[in-house]
Amino acid sequence: VQLQAYGGGLVQAGGSLRLSCAASARTFSTYAMGWFRQAPGKQREFVATISVSGGTTYYLQSVKGRFTISRDNVKNTVYLQMNSLKPEDTAAYCCAATDERRIATLPHEYGYWGQGTLVTVSS
Repeated sequence: VQLQAYGGGLVQAGGSLRLSCAASARTFSTYAMGWFRQAPGKQREFVATISVSGGTTYYLQSVKGRFTISRDNVKNTVYLQMNSLKPEDTAAYCCAATDERRIATLPHEYGYWGQGTLVTVSS
């Protein structure tokens, strides 16, 4: 599976961005998906995950209520809608896929990773 994330950019605090991650696999609907982020000088951090059907999601506590993960299995794309952005959300965001067919929060559970897209939130 090849993954390509895009949609990052510079936004003021309180603003919104929508990240997209396009997958190459025809079997996209069989992969649970996740978003992770890594800020400069920090470890990679789980942000959100979604099940193969989209019916189950799970979030990092600090983004719950502000971020929404969703997927379109026809377009082979997973999204991360980010609202009420804060400067501490600044990071490179990347998407990942797991063939475990269930939501996952740990990086080692994901076998496929895309390149990151940079999100910068100014105060």
